[in-house]
Amino acid sequence: MTFKISNLKINLLGTIRDIGYKPIGWTEKKELNCVRPLGGDYPRFHLYVREEPEAVVFNLHLDQKRPVYQGVTAHSGDYEGLVVEKEAERIKNKLITNN
Repeated sequence: MTFKISNLKINLLGTIRDIGYKPIGWTEKKELNCVRPLGGDYPRFHLYVREEPEAVVFNLHLDQKRPVYQGVTAHSGDYEGLVVEKEAERIKNKLITNN
């Protein structure tokens, strides 16, 4: 699920930590790669964030389990559904309230 929040003035790394995510690096597309485990390593929310001139773009999904084959990024992920929608709403509410 991809969503944008316009006119969001944030310190990206600090804000990601404030909403409960752990930054794990940057992608080649200049997106911040972050996760929020739901207990152990999996399942976990997986979030890619990038800043644009007028908005911050969030790309969210739920990783159900770790990739099966080493070196392969394919996994069992949910990109929509109630759980992902609720997490997107939690993020939006927290960021809009704190901004």
